[in-house]
Amino acid sequence: MLSQLHTAAKVVGIKQSKKIIRDGEAHQVFIAQDAEQRVTRPIYDLCEEHGVAIVEVPTMKELGKAAGIAVGAAVVTVTKETL
Repeated sequence: MLSQLHTAAKVVGIKQSKKIIRDGEAHQVFIAQDAEQRVTRPIYDLCEEHGVAIVEVPTMKELGKAAGIAVGAAVVTVTKETL
């Protein structure tokens, strides 16, 4: 499932993910389990509110690598334009 992140249309990070989710453009959200809960809790809440599927990934490092970036990522959101 993480392999799709490398080529999918996506946004990386909390602020960008919040915007995409609120705008109804999020298809699926990947959240790192080792990210700080104070950072990820609002994303969980928005996903629940807007009916967006969540996939939990063990580490920020693993999520960042899957997204094709050189640093860890707390949140990566796949956009609907991927479909």
